[in-house]
Amino acid sequence: MEGAAGEGSSAMAPIVKWKNDFSRLFQYYLDRSTPHMVERWLGTLATVMIYVLRVFFVQGFYIVSYGLGIYILNLLIGFLSPKVDPELEALDGASLPTKGSDEFKPFIRRLPEFKFWYAITKAFCIAFLMTFLSVFDVPVFWPILLVYWIVLFILTMKRQILHMIKYKYVPIDLGKQKYTGKKGGSSNVTRKD
Repeated sequence: MEGAAGEGSSAMAPIVKWKNDFSRLFQYYLDRSTPHMVERWLGTLATVMIYVLRVFFVQGFYIVSYGLGIYILNLLIGFLSPKVDPELEALDGASLPTKGSDEFKPFIRRLPEFKFWYAITKAFCIAFLMTFLSVFDVPVFWPILLVYWIVLFILTMKRQILHMIKYKYVPIDLGKQKYTGKKGGSSNVTRKD
């Protein structure tokens, strides 16, 4: 009995080794792509365009596209939401700072940008592969799906924007703020020797 199990595991050893090597190499390149945000998003944009062209020329797979749209909407909500919800924090007694003397709490996303990018890219790749399987080409009247998704998007974004306004947070990072000095007359002072 042990011989049969040993033979099966020795036959699987090269597959497991190949899988581990591939996983390690994939993670290496994924880690190296982290600081290159513009290039990553341009690659994702190219993937999106390939997917859109595929769906356009095949004239099908609308249910796959609808599911992809719902998934991306879910990711977008996580990307725009704070890690700690102020509504739940207010129930605990802690709240966002309202005065200059209060503790500063930076905006931390529930879904970081890198994970957001990776999930969207992976979703479009999987959806693209699904367009080659006819089982996913369910005949539907796509304009109804599109209108329903647009209504869902508007209602969800309205709720999210009202939440942002209510708790005064901005999820968009505009980069590091730079100190430019005082705007008073200190720069106009001339020195007499």
